[in-house]
Amino acid sequence: MSEELKKPKILVVVGPTASGKTGVAIELAKKLGGEVVSADSRQVYRGMDIGTAKVTPEEMQDIPHHLLDVADPSEVYTATDFARDAKVAVDDILARGKLPIVAGGTFFYIDALLGRVSMPEVPPDREMHAKFEEKSAAELLAMLENLDPDRAASIDKENKRRLIRAIEIAMYLGKVPPPRPADCPYDVLTIGLTIDMETHGEIVKQRIIERLHTGMVAEVEALLKNGITHERLENFGLEYRYISRYLRGLLDYDTMVEELAVKTRQYAKRQMTWLKRDKTIQWFSKNDQKILDVTETFLGKN
Repeated sequence: MSEELKKPKILVVVGPTASGKTGVAIELAKKLGGEVVSADSRQVYRGMDIGTAKVTPEEMQDIPHHLLDVADPSEVYTATDFARDAKVAVDDILARGKLPIVAGGTFFYIDALLGRVSMPEVPPDREMHAKFEEKSAAELLAMLENLDPDRAASIDKENKRRLIRAIEIAMYLGKVPPPRPADCPYDVLTIGLTIDMETHGEIVKQRIIERLHTGMVAEVEALLKNGITHERLENFGLEYRYISRYLRGLLDYDTMVEELAVKTRQYAKRQMTWLKRDKTIQWFSKNDQKILDVTETFLGKN
């Protein structure tokens, strides 16, 4: 038996925002005796539920979920932290005879867990960080494009913290570290969920409106009350960034909704571009019965 076949099997569910990853992962877990490991760079934070579309206890349907609410928003939780904690969770699930299902939209986290990217140990340079903080996001993005065009294509272009860190790593190493060959400890089946670009925009906007009606603005106000700064909110992604700008009077409510919807659609397109590079992903619509068939075949159940 080859070494590859001896590796424990895990599932990964990916797709752009609002493609149905959570629902598919839960359904597979129910049918295959699985547990879900969330791969989302914002759902790790406590008190950030509505803005991150974090799965609710009711939606979990008694399926255990891991790596939700493991950090305080005042802390910085990194891909290195995720790779470490997710490996512990996956190995624990396997040890109990269950199927790990890694699901989420932070694909860099998933690549880190699966050993597809190098995680350089570059110490933070506070002096450099302070100097770069004075630059705009557009200026930082231009710097990163010169140093690492691939990373610049996939990064959140308005997240100054991530832009600065990416520049810092490239400058410290003198060059961008090339992706290392996958040295994954698992045998992986990756399910990708497609979206219909013509209807996705309306789905995204409706989803935003629903979350606003259920208290997304109040959630951001609570974060501010608990000491999270507007600068930190800018780095927490689109929902927190645009609600922060609304609360500061930089946008009116309707403009906030429209701009957030547009930016989210653009983000979904970038996610699809990034995912299409991975030729191992098997693509389906979220309601396709073939997802279960392919998964059962992978697991040797049929």
